[in-house]
Amino acid sequence: MSDKPSSPAPSPAAAEPARAGNFLRTLIERDLAAGTYDGRPFGGSPGDAAHHAAGQPDPARVRLRFPPEPNGYLHVGHAKSICLNFGLARDYGGVCHLRFDDTNPEKEEQEYVDAIEEMVRWLGWNWEAFGTPHLYYASNYFDFMYQAAEHLIERGLAYVDEQTPEQMRASRGDFTTPGTDSPYRARTPAENLARFREMRDGLHADGSMVLRAKIDMASPNINLRDPAIYRIRRATHHNTGDRWCIYPMYTYAHPIEDALERITHSICTLEFEDQRPFYDWLLERLAEGGLLAHPLPKQYEFGRLNLSYVITSKRKLKQLVDEQHVHGWDDPRMPTLAGMRRRGYTPASIRKMADDSGASKTNIWLDYSVLDIALRDDLDPQVGRAMAVLDPLALKLTNWAEVFGSADHREPCQAPVHPHHPERGQRQFSLGPQLWIEREDFAEAPPKGFFRLFPGNRVRLKYGVVVECTGCEKDADGRVTAVTATVVPDTKSGTPGADAIKVKGVITWVGAHDGLAAELRLFDRLFSEAQPDAGGRDFLSVLNPASKQVVQGYVEPSLAGTAAETRLQFERHGYFISDRIDHQADRPVFNRITGLKDSWAKPAAR
Repeated sequence: MSDKPSSPAPSPAAAEPARAGNFLRTLIERDLAAGTYDGRPFGGSPGDAAHHAAGQPDPARVRLRFPPEPNGYLHVGHAKSICLNFGLARDYGGVCHLRFDDTNPEKEEQEYVDAIEEMVRWLGWNWEAFGTPHLYYASNYFDFMYQAAEHLIERGLAYVDEQTPEQMRASRGDFTTPGTDSPYRARTPAENLARFREMRDGLHADGSMVLRAKIDMASPNINLRDPAIYRIRRATHHNTGDRWCIYPMYTYAHPIEDALERITHSICTLEFEDQRPFYDWLLERLAEGGLLAHPLPKQYEFGRLNLSYVITSKRKLKQLVDEQHVHGWDDPRMPTLAGMRRRGYTPASIRKMADDSGASKTNIWLDYSVLDIALRDDLDPQVGRAMAVLDPLALKLTNWAEVFGSADHREPCQAPVHPHHPERGQRQFSLGPQLWIEREDFAEAPPKGFFRLFPGNRVRLKYGVVVECTGCEKDADGRVTAVTATVVPDTKSGTPGADAIKVKGVITWVGAHDGLAAELRLFDRLFSEAQPDAGGRDFLSVLNPASKQVVQGYVEPSLAGTAAETRLQFERHGYFISDRIDHQADRPVFNRITGLKDSWAKPAAR
């Protein structure tokens, strides 16, 4: 069976530290110790029992898979599954397949396929191993799935049902009432085979009949009450075009995909636990018929990772996009990986959050601050520093010419690119007679404990000189338009007189003569409640109105020519990234990734 080639990205794997134990690791180590998969053949690509029997011993000790459906963009919840599957494969000498579960043509698009590949690579993972790219598509297995369905029919293990969906639903029963047999359940294999081929050949209307597995309508597990395994659906498929008008159901396709790919440990989230008996039933029946080879895959379930202040329902995320509450799937407020990338989150911080959350048999909630802590821990030792003014107010130094001999003089200043890495050098900028400061750094009538600019007070301009505030200028409406101050001579940072005058306040600034005008997008959490859709609440009712603010400010001249997707810390304001799409050298655009501390933290109880 064929697969589509890929251009794999480097894996973050080998150099990362060993992970803490969890029940999935225990299961894998148990199987490896027992030699469960030792010596099993692998045909070099997905295939049936005969294909693999002709192959060589599998070089992979374990095989796992990340199997997204290409019906939307990956979100932060998927990152958990990606890191878990790829990480376990890495740690145990195996391979993780990237497989698209593309069995639902009405909702799947090539756009999503491409976006998923890009995000898995961006997270740092690689589906190439042992010289082979393991990128697969469920739709490439449609021929085998159809063959397997005919095999089940011939063995009396499947039948074509022509009841309406409502009749099927009513006859299924519930948790206290057993189901009742369909009137079509007693058809002969020959009759069912003929009807199934009519379905395949397009002789019946969409929804008029389905193929069902014949198991047990009285089973206490409702999923074993003759589940549907094929339906008629006339829809163009992104990969197979119009070749098929019948498509396999996910619960039928998924175990077959695992078996064809020789997956050892099929890891999924807890909502699939009730489907495991059908998973095992189907594979055993096909192995009995010689279509699939032992050892068969085993399914294991782990708890889903939920993040506060986030929704991950694809339907609800699509609603946010379609109704323009956000600006596309990669809006930096979205929990999609594309949005998180544009916001400035690092792959390492997302991997760390996923790894640290472990794997358990229960669903877990993490506070959003856990992700931001991982992000700050990653960014702080790496990114360079710079000064920026987000709410500019002019500061006029009225004695500039007197102190420096000329109004045209520019006093050079410098600061380390990174305070803990002197080898990274110094960044250069200069003082002039007019600067930009933050509006909040001035108060005509200062509150108690205010140590910044107010008439008569002195502050240090960071990396520059000490200035003394003399007053302010106002417009006709009484709004402050500029602050006036005088330079205190011989107080420049780094000179012998710098410590002669003690001040309590230090403020950041950007020169009006060399500062770069920039658009700064101040992003925050999209929702104001930790669980936006809890209890059936309309999640749109708790959208955070302050989740995006766009301001026009100034940044220091050292950032001229900054490339897109450059992360840095604006001193005092937090971590930012130059936008990967809108940023230009002559029109810089920076997105705030996160603040220097958690602004959502609840005050400690007294």
